[in-house]
Amino acid sequence: MPALLHLDASARRRSLSRHLGRTFADAWRAAHPDGDYTYRDLHEHPVPPPGEAWTELCDHVLEHGITDLDRLKEAVRGPAGEAAWAIVEPLLTELVDADVVLIATPMYNYSVPATLKAWIDQVTFPRMSLAGRRFVIASARGGAYGPGTPKEPYDHQERYLRDFLAGHLSVRDAVFVNAELTNSRVDPALAHLRAEHEESYAAALRAARTLGGEH
Repeated sequence: MPALLHLDASARRRSLSRHLGRTFADAWRAAHPDGDYTYRDLHEHPVPPPGEAWTELCDHVLEHGITDLDRLKEAVRGPAGEAAWAIVEPLLTELVDADVVLIATPMYNYSVPATLKAWIDQVTFPRMSLAGRRFVIASARGGAYGPGTPKEPYDHQERYLRDFLAGHLSVRDAVFVNAELTNSRVDPALAHLRAEHEESYAAALRAARTLGGEH
């Protein structure tokens, strides 16, 4: 039975990234009526940043060469370690059990929201591999950051996530669906780009719907 983990990271309850994520998730659930669907709102229920006990878990994993995620519990030491593991375990279980991971996120200050970064830090351990899983990132960005645009070098959202997924988690199947120029909805200085934004958003919705129906 296929499983989808759906994460939302936007501070806006009616955000475009949330809408893109729901579009993918609705299509996926329609295509997989018997599938397992797990949803986590990282803004409404934020994950705390890692503490010292978490770093000690990582040290133990490195020291003892633990590569099997099922053996991570062996690295837990003492009350502080147990408290850290109580945060990590449900997050990691959701991630490991998923065949498809959907991350719906805005771009904040050229990168990802702190809520998403905290989740990433909590569930990531040395020598960890999630090869074989598909990641779909549905994002909304205030400006235009695509290839050839003046702000392409400032895109530390998609670039960071691609590098992290491939370089640390050995994920080769990562698809990005980006709606750009969202600030044209509110910034008078970008009003002349509203039509370009609407075209980008419509294309992103179509892509999210199509991708969701395929997996």
